[in-house]
Amino acid sequence: MNEKHVKRWDAAAATFDFFTMGIERRYGGYKRELFSKAQGRVMIVAAGTGLDFKYFPAGLDITAIDFSPKMVSKAKQKAEGYNGRLEVMVADVMNLEFEDASFDTVATACTFCSVPDPVAGLREVRRVLKPGGKLLMFEHVRAGNLLLGAMMDVMALATSFSGPGLNRRTADNIRKAGFKITREYNIYLDVVKLFEASH
Repeated sequence: MNEKHVKRWDAAAATFDFFTMGIERRYGGYKRELFSKAQGRVMIVAAGTGLDFKYFPAGLDITAIDFSPKMVSKAKQKAEGYNGRLEVMVADVMNLEFEDASFDTVATACTFCSVPDPVAGLREVRRVLKPGGKLLMFEHVRAGNLLLGAMMDVMALATSFSGPGLNRRTADNIRKAGFKITREYNIYLDVVKLFEASH
């Protein structure tokens, strides 16, 4: 991950919880339902400040990663409240240091809009996921509607300099990485979605 990208998210760490309160109120129930399916050894990709830890069942063995050291510092504080094993560390999803087939479940929340090479990141996720393992994703994506999709393409030109990409074709990227999508559920239009995929 390049230094500029890390600095951008380090700078966001201080106010991240405040600016995402509305998202948590609106979509928290959907994330809880999705992440309740996590089993075994779990990796949370782009854990941020740890806001999603509360949505996971108790008793799991969780490794939460983020490339921003300041996000990780805040997430470690929230990890203390989890009823199970929850380790938080600095790591880059595009270059994971875990062995092949290390995890039973991988979970993401608004992650692959910010990974510079999402297919490369998803291929790394697939590498460390056990055969038959689950990929659980809460993501915002490019709209399929022609007009709305075109508007998101234009908006993405501006946001690419300051934040997440708004026009990622995440379903296509999941398939390109070698996964099979077993569930794709629209939460808001066809922009905010849940994905479940298998190795």
